[in-house]
Amino acid sequence: MTMRLLALAAFLILAALPARAEVQYPLTVTDALGREVTIPAEPKAVLLGSGFNLVALSLVHPDPVSILAGWASDMKGDNPEIYARFKDKFPKIEEVPIIGDGITVSFEAALSLKADLAILANWQADTELGKQAIGYLEQTGVPVVVVDFNSDALNNTAGNMRLLGQVMNREEQANAFADFYEARVKRIRNRVAEHKEPGPTVLMDAFPNPEKCCYAYGTGGLGAFIAITGSRNIAESLPAQGGIISSEFLVAANPDVYIATASPGGTYSAFSIGPGVDPNEARETLARAVSSPFLTNLKAVKDERVHGLWNFFNAVPLNILAAEAFAHWLRPEIFGDIDPNQTMKEINERFAAVPFDGAYWISLKAK
Repeated sequence: MTMRLLALAAFLILAALPARAEVQYPLTVTDALGREVTIPAEPKAVLLGSGFNLVALSLVHPDPVSILAGWASDMKGDNPEIYARFKDKFPKIEEVPIIGDGITVSFEAALSLKADLAILANWQADTELGKQAIGYLEQTGVPVVVVDFNSDALNNTAGNMRLLGQVMNREEQANAFADFYEARVKRIRNRVAEHKEPGPTVLMDAFPNPEKCCYAYGTGGLGAFIAITGSRNIAESLPAQGGIISSEFLVAANPDVYIATASPGGTYSAFSIGPGVDPNEARETLARAVSSPFLTNLKAVKDERVHGLWNFFNAVPLNILAAEAFAHWLRPEIFGDIDPNQTMKEINERFAAVPFDGAYWISLKAK
């Protein structure tokens, strides 16, 4: 009798729990480019125009590889350690057909895979080839949704995660991540509003090269993460995407803080940072990068205000970690309690299908 009562009680408790809200299909959404897209049914065979969007999918879906019909090789090529982590947990990823390299798309491969949805990144969809791909896919009955974790990321990322959750019938998880993201951005903005004094001047140097100076981020992409802290980007006069600056310009600006960006293994630079990279390797290679004659005499280097960051935060919704790292580095007097390590720990515990590890950010001066 007791067992029957326990079973009945358990049934009543489960019955009282709210069911996961189901998206109703056909579903019409507005994507990152303002295009209205109708999704006939819950997607089960998805094409990824950029492999980096697997990271976004993995924050809302417990087995994102199971819904892939094909994907691009750009994440695998640029960041093989992330790919290795996915392969360890989801070995079938090795069987997913490649449809392009993140820049080009094989229309023939895409057509042969019988996909029911394609997801493109905004920077792909803005190109002539991307526009052709969208037209081709839609003509063959494959709806295309464009997502944007790159341009104006601090304002757009949460909304794009909500969009992804709606399209994939994973609204509960996606909305939870978006709320998590927005709360952390708001914390930074509110604190800067209370401390209106200007922060330090900053150079953000993409893939430092010891033989020449320097590709500086402008106010777009990751450059916006300087401004949110109330700090000043010495390259703010450049186009939003940034550009080459001369050593003379750099010496005259003499920034208070230097931040380098790169990828694992020094793919494009002597500096190595990102998924799977040991912190000691990241710190040692960053030290070598700032020993170049273009950088060694800067105020930032002499004062040991030198930091490094994974460049591909500009392609994934994990970019909140970059915002928190910038806040902590640039204005420690008001952001000393913000710790991106704790934020990553919470992302791994609450959202990530595959935990993220490695040195995604580093300071030359160890605490």
